[in-house]
Amino acid sequence: MGHGPAVKLGKDNASTFKTRLGVKMFFAYTLVYAIFVGVNATRPEIMETTILGQTAAVIWGFGLIALALVMALIYNHFCTQAEKKMNN
Repeated sequence: MGHGPAVKLGKDNASTFKTRLGVKMFFAYTLVYAIFVGVNATRPEIMETTILGQTAAVIWGFGLIALALVMALIYNHFCTQAEKKMNN
């Protein structure tokens, strides 16, 4: 009792492109996050600075979340284009 996949699965000719893009974006995000952690560890007074009524730590934290969402949209856009181009 169940159902099979919603689509027919086959070879994904864009998988190499998607993997490379994902790894590049992962390292870019990791670099930004490492800087955030480094500043917190070595210069915590910077994170106590008030910006727009919030501490820099809160602003930067929400910025990290926003960056992840934007990067996900960018990844989806480029992967969708690559799939359409390479899998037809």
